[in-house]
Amino acid sequence: MATAAVPEEPQGFQNHPGNSTETAKEIPGISPAPVVKKTIGHRGVDQTGETVYKKTPSWALQGAIQLGITHTVCSLAQKSERDVLLQDFEEVESIFFPSAGSSHTPAHHYGDFRFKTYAPIAFRYFREMFCIQPDDYMCSLCSEDLIELSNSGASGSLFYLSNDDQFIMKTVQRKEAEFLQKLLPGYFMNLNQNKRTLLPKFYGLYCIQANGTNIRIAVMNNLLPSSVQLHLKFDLKGSTYNRRASTKERGKASPTYKDLDFLQDMPDGMLLDADMYTAFCKTVQRDCLVLQSFKIMDYSLLLGIHVVDQAGGETVQTVQTEQAAERRKPQNQKFLYSTPMEAIQAEGRGAGLPGSHDPTGGIPARNVKGQRLLVYIGIIDILQSYRFIKMLEHTWKSLVQDGDTVSVHRPDFYADRFQRFMCNTVFKKVQLKTSPSKRRNSTLRKSDSAAAQSSGQNQNQNQQQKDEKTSAGKEDAGQDNIVKEAPKSKEANGKT
Repeated sequence: MATAAVPEEPQGFQNHPGNSTETAKEIPGISPAPVVKKTIGHRGVDQTGETVYKKTPSWALQGAIQLGITHTVCSLAQKSERDVLLQDFEEVESIFFPSAGSSHTPAHHYGDFRFKTYAPIAFRYFREMFCIQPDDYMCSLCSEDLIELSNSGASGSLFYLSNDDQFIMKTVQRKEAEFLQKLLPGYFMNLNQNKRTLLPKFYGLYCIQANGTNIRIAVMNNLLPSSVQLHLKFDLKGSTYNRRASTKERGKASPTYKDLDFLQDMPDGMLLDADMYTAFCKTVQRDCLVLQSFKIMDYSLLLGIHVVDQAGGETVQTVQTEQAAERRKPQNQKFLYSTPMEAIQAEGRGAGLPGSHDPTGGIPARNVKGQRLLVYIGIIDILQSYRFIKMLEHTWKSLVQDGDTVSVHRPDFYADRFQRFMCNTVFKKVQLKTSPSKRRNSTLRKSDSAAAQSSGQNQNQNQQQKDEKTSAGKEDAGQDNIVKEAPKSKEANGKT
C-alpha cells in the first residue's frame, strides 16, 4: 500500500525518519562500485564493464524500476476512476522496498530502495487517452528485461527500451523533473485539445532513491523502431553554431548527426507530397506555438531515415520482424497516435511512394536522387525552459558568435527558426510534373489555339482589304459624278 502523498521530495531516503536502519541493509550488488571510466554526466562504467549511474549498477536500476512500476500500477488499479483534479498533478506516492521484503512488497536482490510515483492519477489519464491499458503498460515494461541503449547523448542520460519496442525510459535531471511536474496541467490541456502531435508523449514519471541519491525516470513513446534499419539519423535544432557531430560520435555504429552534417550531406532536403508536406508544417507550427507558450526552447527534431531502395530485401525482413513483435503484444493492445504518420494527421499518399501498408508508420518521402525513403520523426528534449542561466548562456555565446546561430535563444525566436529550418530546408514540397500525355494534349491545345488565332487574323485582314476596296470604289464613283456634273454647270452658265 502506497504511503500518503507528500508535496516535496526528500534529498535521499536516509533522511527519512525511521529509515536509518534500512539504509544499512544494502547488499554488495547495490553498493557503490568503483568507477574506472568516467563518460558523460552521472553515467560511468565499473571494473566489470557494467554501466553505473549515480553509483547504482544498471542491472539493479532496471530491476528496481520494474518492481516499482508493477507495484504502482497494481495499487492504482484498486482506485476508482474519476476526473483529474488540479491537486492530482502535485501528488507524489512513495513506497519503501526492503531487500528482505515486507507485507506489501516482495523480497528482491537489488538492495533497499524507495520508489516514488509522481502524479499517478494524471499519468493514468494520459495513458488511457492513448488506449494504453494498465495491464498492457505493466506487461510492456515489466514482463521482460529492459534493453539498455548504448548512446547516452550529450546529457549522459541512461536510456532503456521496452522489449516490445513501444516505450523508452530516460533518466532526467532534478530541474527537468520539476519542470515536467509544473508543465503537467498545460500538457493535460494540450493533449485534450489535440492528441495528434510530434511532442513527446509522457506516460509516467518516477524516482528511485538509493545510496543517498535520487534517480528520476521518465517513460515516453519510442520514436525510432528498432525493427527498421535506419541508414541516417539526425538531431536537428535549426541552429548552426557548434552543430556538427564529433569525431567520436561519427565512429559509432549508428551515429547521430547534426544540423551542419545535414546541410552538407543532404543540401536539397527531402521531398514530401503536397498533402503530407502541408500536414507536417501545420503540426510543427502548432507544436512550436505550444512550446513557445511554455517558454521552452533548445528542443530538437529527432529524424531517422530508412532508404527503401538501398535496403533491398530488408523491407520484407522488417515487416516480418514487426509482425512477430505484434504477436508478442497482448491481444487488445493498441496505442493510438504513436507513429509519425498518425502524429502529423497525414492521409494523402504520393503515387509510387511506400508507406500505405508500412506497419511501423514511417512517413513516405523521396530524396533528390529519386530514392524512396521512410522517415521517422518526433520532437524531443522539451524540458529546457528559458531560465536566467540560459539567458546568460545566450549572452555569453553571442559575444563570440552570431547570436542568431547559437542554439540557446528566446523561445519566440527559437520557434520561428525551428519552423523555417524544418519546412524550408529539411522537408520540401514535391513539384508535380506533367505527364507526357498531358503535355501532348497541352501542345495540341496550344497548336489549335494558335491556328485559330492565325485564321482569325487572316479573316480580319481579308475583311479589312475588302473594306478598303469598297471604300476606294465609292471614292472613284464620287469623283466620276463630280466630273459629270461639271459640264452641266458650264452649260447652265452659258444659257444664263
